[in-house]
This record gives sequence, structure tokens and C-alpha cells, in this order.
Amino acid sequence: MRYNPLVEPDYEGWLGADEMERIRAVRAYHKRAGVKIPSLQAHAAIHVTVENQIALGDETPVAETVERLMAEGLDRHDALHAVGSVLAGHIWHMMKDPGPQPLDPNEAYYQELRDLTVQKWYDQYGEPDD
Repeated sequence: MRYNPLVEPDYEGWLGADEMERIRAVRAYHKRAGVKIPSLQAHAAIHVTVENQIALGDETPVAETVERLMAEGLDRHDALHAVGSVLAGHIWHMMKDPGPQPLDPNEAYYQELRDLTVQKWYDQYGEPDD
């Protein structure tokens, strides 16, 4: 399996692959591209999770968010990173607060995605290096 974050994968084949195979493919892409990342494994896992959520279609707002961010000027890879940053923050907050969780812990994540814009992402993380 080869992966290129600039091109939407064939989601039938993507979902048919083993999760570790997907992670290896994402890692291989970043290695080929010469991208230096502190934790390539964690980075690849977030990529895979976002791609898996896109594959769910209308079940989550992830695909629509990626499309909207691309319409605002991000390439697909940066749009995946923007969604991934929201996902990572959501996971961090859920782990940080061991108190009672809402009935649907994803609703806060989904709302943050609905509110996400390119400018909000840039304001929080800075513009990506080209």
C-alpha cells in the first residue's frame, strides 16, 4: 500500500487494509518526503485516524471539514493536519480530565471541527512551512 496525503485514498482498499499497514504506509510517505517529525509513529496514527474518519462519510463532520479547509486554501495534507490537531487536542483533554465524561464525548470534537477555519488553525499553530 502506498499513501499520499495530497490524494484521497481509495477508501474501500484503505479500510480493507490492516491498521498497522495503514500506519506503515503513512510513515513511509513521510520518510520519502524527508519530513522531520518528533514522533513519526504518533503522527502516522493521527493521519490514519483522520483518514478512517473521512472514510465514514457523513457519519462524522471530518470529511466535510477537510473539504471546507481545502476550499479555504489548504492543500489536503495541511487540512488533514488541521483536523488532526483538533483530534489530538480532544484526546489530550479527555485524558487530562478523568472526571465524568459527556454521554457523547465526540460531540465537543465535532463542534470544534464545525467551527474550525484555516485562520483559527493558523492563529493557534502558525502557518505551515512551505
